[in-house]
Amino acid sequence: MELFGQSETLDDMSVEDFRSAAHHLIEWISNYQEEIETFPVLPQVEPGDISSKCVNALTVEGESYQEIFQDFESIILPGITHWNHPGFFAYFADGGSAPGLLGEMLSAALNVNVMLWKTSPAGTELEEVTLDMLRSLVGLPTEFFGVINDSASSSSLYALAAARNKAFPEIGRFGMFGLPKGRIYTSEQSHSSIDKAGITLGFGTDGVCKVEVDSQYRMSQNALRRSIEEDLEAGVVPVAVVATIGTTSSSSIDPVNEIAQISREYDIWLHVDAAYGGPAAILNELRPYFTGWEKADSIVMNPHKWLFTPVDCSVLYCQNREEFSRAFSIIPEYLQGGSDQGTNLMDYGVSLGRRFRSLKLWFVLRYFGKQGLARGIRGHCKMASDFSSWVVAHPEWELVAPTPFSTVVFRYIGKDLSPEQQDSCNSQILERVNRTGEMFISDTRLDGKVVLRLCIGNIQSKEHHIQNAWNLLQKSSMQITVRNGSLSKL
Repeated sequence: MELFGQSETLDDMSVEDFRSAAHHLIEWISNYQEEIETFPVLPQVEPGDISSKCVNALTVEGESYQEIFQDFESIILPGITHWNHPGFFAYFADGGSAPGLLGEMLSAALNVNVMLWKTSPAGTELEEVTLDMLRSLVGLPTEFFGVINDSASSSSLYALAAARNKAFPEIGRFGMFGLPKGRIYTSEQSHSSIDKAGITLGFGTDGVCKVEVDSQYRMSQNALRRSIEEDLEAGVVPVAVVATIGTTSSSSIDPVNEIAQISREYDIWLHVDAAYGGPAAILNELRPYFTGWEKADSIVMNPHKWLFTPVDCSVLYCQNREEFSRAFSIIPEYLQGGSDQGTNLMDYGVSLGRRFRSLKLWFVLRYFGKQGLARGIRGHCKMASDFSSWVVAHPEWELVAPTPFSTVVFRYIGKDLSPEQQDSCNSQILERVNRTGEMFISDTRLDGKVVLRLCIGNIQSKEHHIQNAWNLLQKSSMQITVRNGSLSKL
């Protein structure tokens, strides 16, 4: 009895059909890039709108490319938030570029797995070469070795796992049980990924000490030292300090050089989260903000945030690559053959499956060059500086935090409004401007107040887009009035 019946195989799309579909797709992408401003940045859909229109059962014989693409245009596209839109100013922009897109397409076509050197010699060595180029571009010493991950959340997790391995060398064999309590120190303004890393690594949220910040939302050196001393007296093991260059809520910059000195004094791993701010080190005039980061044990920066590279591409640099490999290197029997050849990038993180992400970054770095990349980042910083000056000059608006890079944190204060009314006004303004479809900004809370964030990071964003954003914000603020102590809309 034959278990599978008559032998048959599956045929791929024919070369002729693929060529035709690919030409159509390239034309569509080109038109999309050219006409992106005709789309609303933020789609006007409700949860379930997209899934309710999607077919949830496969046809027996499959469907044509034309049928699938038609559904993409009619169902998927109306629900897309357009991150490449020049009016996208929310969060930290993940702004790609055409050269990066071309590199991404080639990466998908090659479909290689960059885990062992043997599984992709070119993928492995290009990642090393490309990250050496980037390292030199931002002025880091040659001692830093880099790998590419999907996001800063993963990169920081891996860095802190290596820190944990250094603090507790026996952990790889015996686990966390029975070991003393460990602590990670970071500022009150640090990214939530540090909390998640603490949970994942077994420290829990109590194992992440949130150090207080100063008036500019920078980590307090005195408070850090005090927290470390208190933990040492209580028998808690300091594992790592995480300093941030460009925090999410305020784009504040921790005093990295001073924090590095404290970390060295107590022999604690220093990880620098420069996921957003890192590319700004390309500019000589901004290098003072990065003083001391060369003393870090590990650094993360995301080219997909502010270096015109499509998602996802997060770069993790480490000073001591052996320290990293000790935390992760496990070579199973089925990967033993040839594992001693070249660099095996799987040894620097959890993933065995690793996409060929360096190709798109290589395209971006080579296409724009040092001067082009510097021009793009400098232009964004200038636009943010201009926007900040408009806020400062207006009596009904205020700047909430300094603007070292391309993120402006501000709020509407109106005239004679209570703090509660100001919060309500800012929430209404946020809703109104985002509903226009012309721009998309985000909000956060600082010192308990609702504040607005405008982050410039897309290569398509120009001066007139920033001016339009300011005009829309002012218009929205004028459509809100206060009557009898309560807010109402005109």
